[in-house]
Amino acid sequence: MPVLSNSHTDPAPIKPPSRIEASVNVMETLVAEEVTNQLGSLPHKVARQTNPSEVAAFALNRLPALYATSKRGWQRQWKRGKGEMQAQIATAVRQGIMAVQRDPLYADSPLAFDNPAETALQELRQLLRCEDLSWQNLPSVVRLTLMDTLRGKITWAAPQRNEVFDWENHPHHQRS
Repeated sequence: MPVLSNSHTDPAPIKPPSRIEASVNVMETLVAEEVTNQLGSLPHKVARQTNPSEVAAFALNRLPALYATSKRGWQRQWKRGKGEMQAQIATAVRQGIMAVQRDPLYADSPLAFDNPAETALQELRQLLRCEDLSWQNLPSVVRLTLMDTLRGKITWAAPQRNEVFDWENHPHHQRS
């Protein structure tokens, strides 16, 4: 709710941000690296039966967060984590590996997250008939698809039906 000022000399009120800008927990990266290292040193059978996500979650719940919002902040938190906290990270990951192996609760089915971005990307893969479509190559795939469509090479189908879109018979094409 905006604050009203009675004086023209009062500074404008500071509004809280409508959303939190991008930030990253550097500890997640440090823990993921340590999980990979420790699982890599285990016998293959044990490592294969150990879910790295469960180990990481166990460790992260026992370690402080190291958030950063800039490259310099990320580097500072990385250095702090690698220097001051590496022993804590290694211990938490080792404990996580042991806990995950012996606790039947960790054998439960993983959480399924509804990720709207991934759902949209999957729908675009079907629509554009491009199985290797990613967020990185999306602009170039769309550009090529539009160019092929412009040239009369129709390359997409409606996802619900398996019929190919026929531009020649589309009403918008008939107007020109």
